Amino acid sequence: MTDPTAASSNTCYRHPDRQSFVLCQRCGRTICPECQTPAAVGVHCPECVREQRARFTENRRASGPSSLTVARRRFAMLDQKATVVLIAVSVVVWLLDRLSGGFLSQWLAYNSALLPTQPWRIVTVLFVHSGVFHILFNMWALFIFGRMLENMLGTWRFLALYFIAGISGSMLVTFLAPGTWVVGASGAIFGLFAAFFVLQRSLGNNAVQLLVIIGLNLVIGFLPGTNISWQAHVGGILAGFVTGFVFARTRNIRQRGLQTGLLVLEAVVAIALCFVGYAVTVG
Repeated sequence: MTDPTAASSNTCYRHPDRQSFVLCQRCGRTICPECQTPAAVGVHCPECVREQRARFTENRRASGPSSLTVARRRFAMLDQKATVVLIAVSVVVWLLDRLSGGFLSQWLAYNSALLPTQPWRIVTVLFVHSGVFHILFNMWALFIFGRMLENMLGTWRFLALYFIAGISGSMLVTFLAPGTWVVGASGAIFGLFAAFFVLQRSLGNNAVQLLVIIGLNLVIGFLPGTNISWQAHVGGILAGFVTGFVFARTRNIRQRGLQTGLLVLEAVVAIALCFVGYAVTVG
């Protein structure tokens, strides 16, 4: 005969039809092999394991991210090093320009009338900004789209896109607004918008919202009293579309030479057109 009381104490608490003589080391419940989780000493039941995991997760949240997690986040920022450098240089130039009373603007801003003797201005104009809202908007846009594009394209392709779009902005200013003083990275920023749109479309993604953003920001430049160089915006957009198309069509590693050649050609044409525009409008 079997004693019913003894039998009930020797069965798994989760499976009463299974006999077991193994106890959980934490709570003392009887557990069958299926319910046993090996521990440093003995075994634990499912409830004790669940409780330990919950307590471990709570302690991790309370103590914040581990040093390894922080290190990984910092290392990930290296993937956007060009974006970070561009923002840092722009901010430093803006601060020094404020402190010097506009001294840097006099030497870095773009004016097509000075192109033959001071050609560096077609590039340095990207690092000069007027007011605080001007640099905040441009750097915010560069931080958002620059990081995404640098991750997609790599550092050197991203820099090529940024400067080709910026130079193209200066080029169109030369043709359509000769002798006008221009500052800011807006031409390059709009180039990033356009290139990102083309790349998203080439990957089959819906980028209509981005197109709306480009259109709205472009329209703002035409509003009276805004004092915005819409010419630089249009020039950057055109270069961004072309450069994005080049990237989309030469993604194969075997086309790397062709891609490099096309980017160099774009830069040369943009610079040459700046001088052509000077000869036509100012010279």
